[in-house]
Amino acid sequence: MNKIEHIGIAVKNIQESNKLFSALFNKKPYKQEEVKSEHVITSFFETGESKIELLQATDPESAIAKFIEKKGEGIHHIAFDVTNIKEELERLEKEGFTIITKEPKKGADNKLVAFLHPKSTNGVLIELCQEIRG
Repeated sequence: MNKIEHIGIAVKNIQESNKLFSALFNKKPYKQEEVKSEHVITSFFETGESKIELLQATDPESAIAKFIEKKGEGIHHIAFDVTNIKEELERLEKEGFTIITKEPKKGADNKLVAFLHPKSTNGVLIELCQEIRG
């Protein structure tokens, strides 16, 4: 793993949260997009070499909606940048981690993504991210 790519924060209202984080970071988000397959709207802020991703559910049955219902707004996941997501998933599975996403899929911000189950990572949802190339 190369670096922390971003920290994902589940929010109820992305517009209100954009205002809050814009004031906190003294800058606006550089990108907002909907990821229909995950039933979320995302908003990204750059913070040095890493980013903060805000996630608002677009469906009451989505993972983000269920997370907020159970735990409230807050940190949802930590994402790590990887060079080769498939190789990293194979390595981590051999190490005994529980893989949620067996096959990487297109996520937000031009990334292939996959997730590790929090039960195998001390209660933290881990996302692996690889930049989609050409």
